[in-house]
Amino acid sequence: MSCSLLHFCSFQDLRSIHEFLFPQQKEEAKGGDKEHSWEDEDWGAWEDGELKETKEDNSPSKAPTVSWLQDCVISLSPTNDLMVMARDQKAVFLVPKWKNNEKGKNEMQYCVTWSGTLNVEEGECVSSAICIPLASQKRSSTGRPDWTCIIVGFTSGYVRFYTENGVLLLAQLLNEDPVLQLKCRTYEIPRHPGVTEQHEELSILYPFALVTIDGFSLFQSLRACRNQVARAAASGAESVQPPPLTYKKWGLQDIDVIVDHASIGIMTLCPFDQLKTASILGGVNATVKSSPPAMSAYVTVGSGPFTGFFYALEGSTQPLLSHVALAVASKLTSALFNAASGWLGWKNKHDEEAVQKQKPKVEPATPLPVRFGIPDSRRRGEHVCLSPCNTLAAVTDDFGRVTLLDVVRGVAIRMWKGYRDAEVGWIQVVEDLHEREMEKSNTSPFSSPTGLRRVAQFLVIYAPRRGILEVWSTQQGPRVGAFNVGKHCRLLYPGYKIMGLNNVTSQGWQPQTYQICLFDPVDGNVKTISVPFHLALSDKKSERAKDMHLLKRLTVLLKAKVSNPETLETEIKTHLLDIKYPTMKKQALERLLASKNIPLSCLTNLIQALLDNLMNQDPESVDEGLLQFCLSQLKLLHLYTCVSKLNSEDVEQNGAKTSSELASLLRLEERESEKIQTLLENYRQGNTKSTVQFEEDENYKLPIQMFLEYLEFEKETVNVKKVDEEEYVALGNFFFWKCLCGKCSVEEMCRLLESAGVRPQQFLSLLLSMWLFREKEILKNQESISYLHITLSHLIKMKGAIDDSWDLQSVSPWWQQMRTACAQAENIGAALLAALIGRSVSISVTNSLAEKDREEIGSDGMTDSWEALSLDMEHWNMLLRQLEDCLVLQTLLLSKGNKPTCCHSEPLSRISVKKLLEGGRGVVADGVAKWIFKLDLTPSILKQAHQSRRLESTEEPVEEEHNILFHEKCRELGLERILEFLQLAYERFPYSLEPDVLHAHCCWEYVVQWNKDPEEGRFLSRSVDHLKCIANGHVQRGIAVMMWNTFIVKRLSAAAYLMDKVGKAPKDRLCRRDVGMSDTAMTSFLGSCSLLIQTLMEAEISSDEMKEPLLEIEDTWSAIEGPTSIVDLALEQRHVHYPLAEHHYILAVIMHGIMLFGMKSVKIFSLFDSKGKNAFFKELTSVQLLPSGDMDPNIISLRQQFLMKLVSAAVQELIKPPNTEHASEHQSYQEQNEDWPLVAVELSQNLQVNEDVIRRHHVCELYSHGIDHIGEEAILQVHDQEVLASQLLVLTGQRLAYALLHTQTKEGMELLARLPPVLCTWLKAMNPQDLQNKDVPIVATAQLVRKVIELLPENHGQYSLVLHLLEAVDAISSL
Repeated sequence: MSCSLLHFCSFQDLRSIHEFLFPQQKEEAKGGDKEHSWEDEDWGAWEDGELKETKEDNSPSKAPTVSWLQDCVISLSPTNDLMVMARDQKAVFLVPKWKNNEKGKNEMQYCVTWSGTLNVEEGECVSSAICIPLASQKRSSTGRPDWTCIIVGFTSGYVRFYTENGVLLLAQLLNEDPVLQLKCRTYEIPRHPGVTEQHEELSILYPFALVTIDGFSLFQSLRACRNQVARAAASGAESVQPPPLTYKKWGLQDIDVIVDHASIGIMTLCPFDQLKTASILGGVNATVKSSPPAMSAYVTVGSGPFTGFFYALEGSTQPLLSHVALAVASKLTSALFNAASGWLGWKNKHDEEAVQKQKPKVEPATPLPVRFGIPDSRRRGEHVCLSPCNTLAAVTDDFGRVTLLDVVRGVAIRMWKGYRDAEVGWIQVVEDLHEREMEKSNTSPFSSPTGLRRVAQFLVIYAPRRGILEVWSTQQGPRVGAFNVGKHCRLLYPGYKIMGLNNVTSQGWQPQTYQICLFDPVDGNVKTISVPFHLALSDKKSERAKDMHLLKRLTVLLKAKVSNPETLETEIKTHLLDIKYPTMKKQALERLLASKNIPLSCLTNLIQALLDNLMNQDPESVDEGLLQFCLSQLKLLHLYTCVSKLNSEDVEQNGAKTSSELASLLRLEERESEKIQTLLENYRQGNTKSTVQFEEDENYKLPIQMFLEYLEFEKETVNVKKVDEEEYVALGNFFFWKCLCGKCSVEEMCRLLESAGVRPQQFLSLLLSMWLFREKEILKNQESISYLHITLSHLIKMKGAIDDSWDLQSVSPWWQQMRTACAQAENIGAALLAALIGRSVSISVTNSLAEKDREEIGSDGMTDSWEALSLDMEHWNMLLRQLEDCLVLQTLLLSKGNKPTCCHSEPLSRISVKKLLEGGRGVVADGVAKWIFKLDLTPSILKQAHQSRRLESTEEPVEEEHNILFHEKCRELGLERILEFLQLAYERFPYSLEPDVLHAHCCWEYVVQWNKDPEEGRFLSRSVDHLKCIANGHVQRGIAVMMWNTFIVKRLSAAAYLMDKVGKAPKDRLCRRDVGMSDTAMTSFLGSCSLLIQTLMEAEISSDEMKEPLLEIEDTWSAIEGPTSIVDLALEQRHVHYPLAEHHYILAVIMHGIMLFGMKSVKIFSLFDSKGKNAFFKELTSVQLLPSGDMDPNIISLRQQFLMKLVSAAVQELIKPPNTEHASEHQSYQEQNEDWPLVAVELSQNLQVNEDVIRRHHVCELYSHGIDHIGEEAILQVHDQEVLASQLLVLTGQRLAYALLHTQTKEGMELLARLPPVLCTWLKAMNPQDLQNKDVPIVATAQLVRKVIELLPENHGQYSLVLHLLEAVDAISSL
């Protein structure tokens, strides 16, 4: 029992606190990570602007990030319910909460409850802070903390009071100098009748003033302020400004520099000291009062003098109340003046600001000269820390010394050197009366007739320069503890408890959860220091200290290298028997048992010697707990020795079985046995999971230390402690692995365990844990099946295995335990074999018991025995069917193809019967969907696998050619075995893996994975593909609605508002900032959105024509429970409002077109009226007010312009040369672009735009780009061909004008001279620059002219001009 550093609490996210308090270090760290990336670019620029000039970094070099804690103001409440961390103007409030750490264990962690800025005045910073818990006034929680007040001092002189949520309660300017320190003193019950009772007090130190506030008045004021704030918040009214606090203000004189202070409290001098003080101050003529006066004592540290002692006589000065009256009067005066100003018109804005900025009046301080001090002109004090008993104080200085002061006498009594920048604190330890009684029985000189508990004080010194934490016994005691800690920690010592207690309410409950703690910013942990009381006692007179010394020597012996075991045993035996205290002896024995250097024989001898020593003592003086502990350890050692001896004797047994013998042993038919062997072989080949391999696996030995740690002997029974699964496996290996290998006698092992008094149920768990863990070895070498059969048969015969009161007509708890273990196992292969063996042994045992019953009651007992057999067998048969299903499913999930798996997929979790039964109706389809995502199987492969299974079961004819092509494709991808496993899973789970259910789960899995990484647009596209494969309209509609509401609508709305704001296809950085994905990914996202909404509309229509599906479940899994499946949730979705879905579809298509073709100058919301805008991104199931009737002509004009731009962009994309790196992608784009004009025509129907205008524009764009062959096909779709002919005539003229006028060849000039003047004039008016492609063959132009002649009627005004054009084109063609 020595000093220890215990984990107290940790931080949930210390890094975010650091970044909040030190934002400049965060920016420097980010700037150093990447020199240039899209994250560092200017996010605020919407358009391309000028590049910003780079600023030179003239900042000083960054300090180490681990030392940031030294620059913060930190305070921790003594009840550990609130911590404050502040720097400059910022502050963070933290509260402890129970949370799971990284290892999954529950621990206390500090979590941020409030963060922000506290400064009110310009330029003021936080200089000091303190957290004071206030006592509750409720009867049910008397003496306990009610809430915690945070008091913060600022450099402006203000002191402000806050709640835990950062709400300001009270603010007061007590002095215009910066606040140096805030300290508190709370009520303590006097330990002796003669000790003066100290009052509660808050002291505030300024450079040359000290303000004290009475604790009782402060407590009442803070409670009133908190209640007023709560009432104002509840009613919504403004809170009333509270009255100022009453306080005393002392002006500290005759001292140069003050750095820190300590308020000692009220003290009364003895008569001698009274006379001495009076003679020093007044001389020989001094008068002395009859009763010594009461004084408030204060100690300051700084320089000139190094420490100063101040004494203020109680009752010598009144509290400063004048400013209270002045404040009230000033409020009344200002209120009247403001009212009069408002009436007469004098008041203006500048006057209001001046009144608001006026500071309150600061009262002058009452002079208080220094009574005396410790002068040291070169030394400067840095910090003073008062002890809990108010008699000692520790002072640190700039010379690296720690001085211990007697504050009553005013003298330094001890000094430590070598502690530069030290932090100090105190620990007060109260003696345990139980230990006192034990010392009395051992005739200790510390026995006290009074029975009062003694109190010891220890000084804690943290030396950051050396990274060491020391504990010293005061006043002249030795160092009792030292710990190596970090060099950047902070020592947190509050020095007070709960405010608001008295001599009644402070009894009966210990409010303080810690006295002192160490905050390490490196690992984010807060640790407390535990010091036992006996360390304060003298080493020569303390029996416990002597025992501690022997225990330490014993520990050193156990760690040393063993050269002579006999000598080591003798020394350990001597030390063990010399220890007096039973608790110390037990600690020594525990360390002895945990040592790895002590052999088994030596350990047995030592415990036996200790037991003999205890037996020879007086029975009344022997500790019963220690005696029982020795006996239990001896029993366990004997068991370990016997088991090790059995394992070392290799006994070869013949366990090989043929397949028919194995089937007979498991009570299976030959066909069933072969089927199970096939399933296990497929499972074994796919199960490549690596497991832990033990050293010396054939002769595995469990260390004796682990054996004693895992087992306990209690009440003549060997019990297995609650340990982890790995420890269970280790114990199972030690007891049973040799038996399962056939190298140890099972009968002798079970006889030994029964004689030791083990519980068979626990050792059945050990056997099954080891069996399930060693699945690979068991599946490779199936001889162990027969040995497990033998082991189970012997275990069940042990006493206590099966209860004598068990009825054959009920379920056996023994076999139920085994079935539960197999159902929970994730190693399905080993679990299936264990279940088969368990059923076989169960049948044998039940038959033997039934036969015994028949012999007792005659032949009439046959009925009952068969009922019992069928009842228990039903559970076994159900479990076996479930395990076979799990084996098939697990084999499928472990299978892999030749194609590499998706890098985004997470490792699939292993399944078990219990997981499937608790996972809900969709758990099977969900697991298969995750596996499909991992292998990235296309919906066509799943559909073909379903069709192949259906055709095989119905024996319908199938197209040979299609079937051959499908199997060749699967062979190329290495999916042949996967398809076999998939079809087998379809057979075992015909309802859970029904096509619509599987496609629904695949759809959801892909969209979930896309949401995790939106850059992978193919995931969302594949999700929509699966959605289209769902045949039932109800399921399809429900899944689409869930996808829209959960994942799509927020991103789509963000993209829409972004595109409307920039008026074009946004750039990559803007897409990443607002939508969370790149511009390329956003294009794919918008395309998938339009397909999703289109599928949703189709499903809405088709669902009206079909019934909802009946979701069934396999009989084997009828007991399944758990969360609602995706399909069930989909069927609960309401019908969508079709016009609203169509409205969103139009928007998605428009956005997709803008992003795909990089269109500019398009405000998408300008294409809709106010009703259309308001309807966007509302619930699709709601009925919204949509546009109806004729639209505004201006909006229709904008829509027509947009659709024409869209058609132009699509036609222009057709002539772009394909990129070799993305040829396939370009090809798909080209196919899409060919359909975009049709999409534009579709949109025109919904946007009230003339369809023929869009078709004519499409034809003109095709001819303008020289794509005449597609243009001829597009002409057939135009209705008003006369207008189209006029537009094409202009294009023809532009082509001829370019051929004749701009090329200017000799032949062309001659031909131009021969043309009619009308034609020449018309050609010269044409502008060939409007053509997108000027180099068009003249033959194509001639074909275009003939097409125009076909379209124009003969009575058209330009018909003659076309004839002239035809002659000119023919002439040019003949050149």
